[in-house]
Amino acid sequence: EVQLVESGGGLVQPGGSLRLSCTASGLTFDDYALGWFRQAPGKAREGVSCGSTGGGETFYRDSVKGRFTMSSDNAKNTADLQMNSLEFEDTAIYYCAPCMTLVIGAITLATPAPDFRSWGQGTQVTVSS
Repeated sequence: EVQLVESGGGLVQPGGSLRLSCTASGLTFDDYALGWFRQAPGKAREGVSCGSTGGGETFYRDSVKGRFTMSSDNAKNTADLQMNSLEFEDTAIYYCAPCMTLVIGAITLATPAPDFRSWGQGTQVTVSS
């Protein structure tokens, strides 16, 4: 059984920091690294970051580059997301999942691995003054 557990969310003021953690078990997606996704109220889920299985660079969506840093251990199926300089627009429920990057023209996106359906509960991040 696939189980993903996210933690570390909370309420933080703009400019503050949080560190999210993810532990995965039962994964059969050996060809995929872990990544982070988020879903804000009324919006679709979007990819935030996606690790690399081959030693390549971690992908970050443009809006978080320079502010968020993901660290992961593919062997242990864990992934952390250090979030600095948080902005109101970062408010969302954050999830981790096996991921891949998808290139569509000039745009690169992080998407869940194909056939992945077992989302965890996520962890709420609220940026508010």
